[in-house]
Amino acid sequence: MADNQQSAISNRQSPDPFTLEIIACQLRAAASEMFVAVGRASQSPIIYEVLDYACGITDARGQLVAEAEGIPGFIGVLGDAAQAILDKYSDDLRPGDIFITNDPYGGGGSHLSDVALIAPIFFDGELVAFGVNKSHWTEVGGMSAGSWTTDSTEIYQEGLLFPAIRLYHRGEANRALLDLLEVNVRTPAMTLGDLHAGVAALKVTQERVGGLCAKYGVGAVRAAIERLLDQGERAARARLADLPPGAYRASGFLDDDGLTDDPIPIQVAVTITPDEFICEFTGSAPQTRGPINTTWSSLGASCKAVFKAIIDPHLPTNDGVFRPMKIIAPPGCVFNALRPAPVSTYWESGDYATDLIWRALAEVVPDRLSAGHSLSVCGTILTGEDGHRRRWILVEPQAGGWGASEWEDGESGLVVAGDGETYNIPIEVAETRFPIRVERYALNEDGAGAGRRRGGRGLVREYRLLAEAELTASFGRHKFPPWGAAGGRDGSVNAVEVHDGDRLILRAGKVSHHRLKKGDLVRLITGTGGGWGKPE
Repeated sequence: MADNQQSAISNRQSPDPFTLEIIACQLRAAASEMFVAVGRASQSPIIYEVLDYACGITDARGQLVAEAEGIPGFIGVLGDAAQAILDKYSDDLRPGDIFITNDPYGGGGSHLSDVALIAPIFFDGELVAFGVNKSHWTEVGGMSAGSWTTDSTEIYQEGLLFPAIRLYHRGEANRALLDLLEVNVRTPAMTLGDLHAGVAALKVTQERVGGLCAKYGVGAVRAAIERLLDQGERAARARLADLPPGAYRASGFLDDDGLTDDPIPIQVAVTITPDEFICEFTGSAPQTRGPINTTWSSLGASCKAVFKAIIDPHLPTNDGVFRPMKIIAPPGCVFNALRPAPVSTYWESGDYATDLIWRALAEVVPDRLSAGHSLSVCGTILTGEDGHRRRWILVEPQAGGWGASEWEDGESGLVVAGDGETYNIPIEVAETRFPIRVERYALNEDGAGAGRRRGGRGLVREYRLLAEAELTASFGRHKFPPWGAAGGRDGSVNAVEVHDGDRLILRAGKVSHHRLKKGDLVRLITGTGGGWGKPE
């Protein structure tokens, strides 16, 4: 029987549950294969070493169906990117099209460095799905090398903004857009390499989804997608019913906005019912002048990450899982900033949204949540020029100490909740690619985080500069340490230091464009997590 006849029969017949489950598993496998393809082909160490990216598949309506195991900070935002394309091009999508967006105020954006590529997937002329990947490109232009900084005051300073525009049309690249990108970034080969890696990975996904449609029929694939979403919702609601209903609150402070020293008040009210999980951030500070603001899509990712951790971290991620969630944040607050607010260090508020919910519920579900941890991504940029005036840029997060739980001591040297599966750059790669020498990489034995169970240790990482450079860093939780739970002591703060020989010349939480001379030492310090239970 010919393949097209088999496909026609599959479309007419109602697929059995076993076939639907096979298709669902293959959709998840296709998302994972896209993840591997991006990592293998990308040019930025923050992608292929740190794994700061995410890949997924949505249905034809932009609902996330399958997502590879990437960073929690991107959970659920890939569907927003696909939805932005549908909103703008619903009547003008063609096979071979690929779109690009990094708009923080719409389309699943976070900050401009996180660039999403979206490809509609057709079969026999019918739109079936979208493939989406979102990666942190080392360079997208702007006033600072590495395209994020702690002292920007509006989005226009932070790099190129792609407002859901067409990158490929019917398989042909938009050469004008590529030329524009090439001359507006400091590392064009790296940036264009990251772009082409994402494009190649999307083509793999198009082939895989198209193959499923050819084998089982479009009707069967759509039925499997609906099954995935419904399964996710049923599982989430079943586990939500196990949580104690009630209203829970937490409040705290962000260190500052990068421009002033003023702490920024934030709060959340979490309401749990048998049917809903509501997170309301009303009463938190207005959006700030500095770049710590989070926008709506990133706030959603922060809330979804902790929701999934509470109900079942092992559930496959799709939009069905998050149907019981409701998020409330007034437009114009620090958690729902409006254009043109700067957002380049958005993690400093976004991760705190996760932490507020976490703190509100830590002692309500102690078997699922620990005490507070180092929390901030502790983003670090070292940049300079080599002897041929070529720009080099090291961009990476730092790992830190996690809070203790009711059952065990906190984990030491683990990446923070918002970064999930990421890493920092290996010493061998850092010393090979950049003019630095790593002189120390050790646990931070500061004695903080005492408790019946003690907090996990942070890290100390030292870079000796072998050439002149600039340092930019955003180490949140520099003023307000990780919180202890059930009587446990607080942990310790994050900090970045600069040493000139034996002389400490800088210790701070946020640093912008600090000039370094050859021989200076940069010490990156991440905090110890909070303890659980009274130490005595």
